[in-house]
Amino acid sequence: FGGSDTDDSGEDSLPYPKPLARSAFLTPEFDPHTYLSTLRNRHQTLEDLRADLRSRSQDINKELLDLVNENYEDFLSLGGSLRGGDEKVEEVRLGLMGFKRDVEGLKIMVDARRKEVEALVNQKKEIRRQMQVGRAVLEMDQRLCELEQSLMVTTNGPHTEDHAEGMDRGFSDTGDESDDGDGIGISVSRQRRHARQYLLTERIMRRIGSTQPFVVKQEARMTKVRNTILLDLGNALKQIGDQDPDRMMRVLSIYRDLGESSQDASRVLRERKS
Repeated sequence: FGGSDTDDSGEDSLPYPKPLARSAFLTPEFDPHTYLSTLRNRHQTLEDLRADLRSRSQDINKELLDLVNENYEDFLSLGGSLRGGDEKVEEVRLGLMGFKRDVEGLKIMVDARRKEVEALVNQKKEIRRQMQVGRAVLEMDQRLCELEQSLMVTTNGPHTEDHAEGMDRGFSDTGDESDDGDGIGISVSRQRRHARQYLLTERIMRRIGSTQPFVVKQEARMTKVRNTILLDLGNALKQIGDQDPDRMMRVLSIYRDLGESSQDASRVLRERKS
């Protein structure tokens, strides 16, 4: 009997496992395998653990049944409370359709305004381009008129004899116009200024465009001005002669600036010698 008492006292001193905590099953990330791995140090047989889990499941089912029984009337009235929901849904649908129509209308208005702004911007660019063309046309006409006045070219073209007399008078004027100062009386700098003015006017015409109506009408005037400049250069070569090779080279450089070949200048020199 003494041994029996000792065994009973030994069983009472064993560490009995605590009941499974209910909170462990309520976590959103509950995982059975992870939960079982935490029970490694639990002093309990596998069969006892299964019995505890089975008992826990039965308790939960009983609680769920009790909950349904307690709120049975509420569950029955739930379907009735949902009646008429179609009308609410239809109201929301109609509201959304109206909102969609309003959005589509605003989209059409914005698109129309965008096209209107694009048209106005393009119109502004075109007006600005026309203004630039107009300024260029005025500048070209002003420079061409100054050239004609300086070269004494009339709208009907230079009269050869009158122009030759005026050119002689211009050559004989050796004041500020002449940079030669040796008594020959021909201002190479004046001829170079005429050539540069002509080339600048020609560049402006190209920038405007060769098909521009005003530019087309001025081609005859430009031809007359160019021929007059070449005539002045030819007469300058004849008057310079062999007296000043340096000045002659400067006159020939003006020929090159105007795009004339050296043969033209050589022809003028041959005519002078003959």
